[in-house]
Amino acid sequence: MWPPPLPPLPALTRAEGEVVDRYLEVLDLLGRINPARAHDTYGALRAAQTLAIAAAALRDALAVMHERGEREVCASTLARAMRILDGERRARRVMLPPPTAN
Repeated sequence: MWPPPLPPLPALTRAEGEVVDRYLEVLDLLGRINPARAHDTYGALRAAQTLAIAAAALRDALAVMHERGEREVCASTLARAMRILDGERRARRVMLPPPTAN
């Protein structure tokens, strides 16, 4: 049995889609680096090294939006796209885990 289909992504410009993708990539890397959730230093180190490249790609995607005259961000539309792309789960990895009872 197949899982239910995801809702369709909202209509985004190519630049907006790139910003969403690059932002979620940065979020994933920050989640891997998070010392409260990391499993080993090597994985966190590799994620930190890749973070600089991903942040530059995010910067470039935002620059393209700005150069094309897309001066405003439709936050609600971009948030909807990020939710469809599992952004809430990905963002939780950046947060501290709940305290454990000792």
